Amino acid sequence: MVISVASGKGGTGKTTVVANMAWAASSLEPVIFLDCDVEEPDSHFYLKPEWHSEVDVCVPVPVVDSSRCDGCGKCAEFCRYNALAAIKGDVLVFQELCHGCGGCALVCPLKCVTYNDRRIGIVREGARGGIRLYQGLLDIGEPVAVPVLKQVKEMQADVGLTLIDCPPGTGCPMVNSIRGSDYCLLVTEPSPFGRHDLDLAHRAALELGVPHGVLINRASGNDVIIDDYCDEEGLEVFGRIPFSRDFAEACSRGEMRTETDETWSWRFLKILEEVMAECRLSLLS
Repeated sequence: MVISVASGKGGTGKTTVVANMAWAASSLEPVIFLDCDVEEPDSHFYLKPEWHSEVDVCVPVPVVDSSRCDGCGKCAEFCRYNALAAIKGDVLVFQELCHGCGGCALVCPLKCVTYNDRRIGIVREGARGGIRLYQGLLDIGEPVAVPVLKQVKEMQADVGLTLIDCPPGTGCPMVNSIRGSDYCLLVTEPSPFGRHDLDLAHRAALELGVPHGVLINRASGNDVIIDDYCDEEGLEVFGRIPFSRDFAEACSRGEMRTETDETWSWRFLKILEEVMAECRLSLLS
């Protein structure tokens, strides 16, 4: 079972939620944890794993043989990402813009476009307790995160529980993170910004056909702005994490409350069990 945890808005406590959930669940069964927030991964601050291995993530980028190229510009005309530019008979390659689709090589009439691999990031593997963590890290200055993210997602298990820590926002990285999940838990906060970005994340999950529900973080007892929205959209609210100074201080120290407080462990297990039950219902329907 694959459960992704997303937010739309950054800073809602998504990683805090999924890390605590993973730790609580790992007392009952092994957990695969995929940190797909490859631009700024931070799950290791909570999980504190022992790292075992690291592999490079590479993407193919075009190389133009200038001795054979006649500067026709067909490759540049084809590229929708402007990774190629034909200027006065020469073809310039902007490697950082290339998405590796291979179209430029296909349309070149002289077949003078080949490909070399270029590193854009890493995926590292670590473990602690019953959690196996796979974390992607995009190299500084690289603009395209999805290839790193996809390599992380290749590590998800066919059996057992896989939890995905998704990147913030509702762009390509978030969409690719939740795609294929059995269920997506949307973490939000009771604020106008939280409601606005929850709506964006909800629309994205609907478009992908991924079943999803809501968890309210920093709940203050007056969460009507989120409750009303969830009622309007028919979204299940699986739980609320109170706006607690103690909880916030623990997070700032990189501590998981589920590791030190059995009450919090049971609270997160209850949320996870309800999500899994809803997931099974949606799979059967």
